Amino acid sequence: MTHQMTSMAIGLALAATILWLVRRDHLHGPYAFWWIGSAATVTLLGFFPHLFDLIAHYLGVSYPPMLAILLGFAMLLIKILTMDLERSRQERQIRRLAQQIAMMKAHHPPAEATTEAQAPKES
Repeated sequence: MTHQMTSMAIGLALAATILWLVRRDHLHGPYAFWWIGSAATVTLLGFFPHLFDLIAHYLGVSYPPMLAILLGFAMLLIKILTMDLERSRQERQIRRLAQQIAMMKAHHPPAEATTEAQAPKES
C-alpha cells in the first residue's frame, strides 16, 4: 500500500469516525468542525498528493514535508487557543451562575430553614 492510499484511508476513516461521533451526540458541532476539516485535508492530500508539493513550492518551502509539520503545529496552536477561550467563557458563566444562585438563596431562604425557625421548641 502506497503512502497515497494510506493517507486516503486514514482521512476517510477519520471522517467516518467523526460523523459517527456527531450522530451519537458525543461530539458537538463547533468541535466537530475542526476534526472534519482535518479529515477533509488528509483525504484531499491523499487523493492529490502533488497538490501539497505545489502549495509548498508556491510558498517558497524547499522541503514540502516541512510545510506539513509547520501547518500542523500552527493548527494545534490555534486549536489550543480556541479551547482556552471556550474554557474561560465557561468558567466566567459558571462563576456568574454561582453568584446568582447565592443571591437567590439569600433573598429566599430554603423552606426547611423557615419551618425550623417557626416551630416551637420543646423543653
